[in-house]
Amino acid sequence: MTFLIAAAGTGGHVFPGLAVGEALIGAGVSKDDVLFVGGSRLEASVYPDHGFPLLQVELRGLQRSLTPKNLALPRVVMRAKDEISDAIGRHDVKVALGMGGYVTVPTAMAARRERVSLMISEQNAGAGLANRIVQRWATRRFTSFPDTHGLPGGEWVGNPIRSGFSRFDRTRLRSDVSRRYSFSDAIPVLGVFGGSLGAAAINTAVAGLVRRWRGRPVQILHLTGERNLEEIERLPDGEVARWNRIAFEDEMELFYAACDLVVARAGGAVAELTATATPSILVPGGFGSSGHQAANAAFLEKAGASVVVPEDQLDSLDGVVADLIHDTDRLAEMASAAVGIARPKAAPVIAKAMMDEAR
Repeated sequence: MTFLIAAAGTGGHVFPGLAVGEALIGAGVSKDDVLFVGGSRLEASVYPDHGFPLLQVELRGLQRSLTPKNLALPRVVMRAKDEISDAIGRHDVKVALGMGGYVTVPTAMAARRERVSLMISEQNAGAGLANRIVQRWATRRFTSFPDTHGLPGGEWVGNPIRSGFSRFDRTRLRSDVSRRYSFSDAIPVLGVFGGSLGAAAINTAVAGLVRRWRGRPVQILHLTGERNLEEIERLPDGEVARWNRIAFEDEMELFYAACDLVVARAGGAVAELTATATPSILVPGGFGSSGHQAANAAFLEKAGASVVVPEDQLDSLDGVVADLIHDTDRLAEMASAAVGIARPKAAPVIAKAMMDEAR
């Protein structure tokens, strides 16, 4: 008996999918009985690196502009559906989970043809196009926000995050991360990351912040992204106490434990920010489905866990950081608000639902 998880493209789909897969393993399922479906992007390395089998199919999304490329899309989807249908039969798949994105549509079509139970998980406050298309075939619809637009009958369980976040203990980790990043315990730390699609604008804004900084001492832990590291490393530290630039952090629990305040996009990171009670400044990206990041960010800001800075107002980032980074009372209030909306157990909840359905 096998469980199929369709999650591909960006980290916002891939890592929640990985979290559910790991939760299945934690509940006693063999890795060989968790089959991931994806394409050739991030998932092509992440799942095999973690020991999971991966069925790779050709993936292509709908272009929102008029282009001849869209004419080939039905053929691509149907071919992927056939490949996934074949895999469902060969692996005795009992339950399929779609995490949204391009791969969810052919997966849902294959599950329906093979009479396999389909579940979907939506990461954003507004459901993406793929999940809106297939939701009528799903037996369970899991959401990351309490009122997800476009997904009727959704169950608010949160966005799946890896088990290290559900056991997160900032105090226990803090001494280790000070040594890892060579930070002083006496100076607050601003964390920065932009995700696989959104690093450039945030990197530029933070470089400007460093160049202009004349406020009280601050340390910066900056995840630049692999393609931007060399360029950002060449820049001087300016007047900040320390500017630690690294491409990527494999152990994001340590990143959050090091930070007093984080500047980030408002995609999958919002689940990690709330689970770790980390105050944040969110910069919603305009890419993706229907401006979903703006809705995600608005939810956290309304709860009091975040301050939203639109991308076209990133020149105000210096002032927002200066107002918050040394205000320990405000940061404590934001951390408490984040805890109030956190749902860190989504991965095991979804894994259990899949296992119950398979029985």
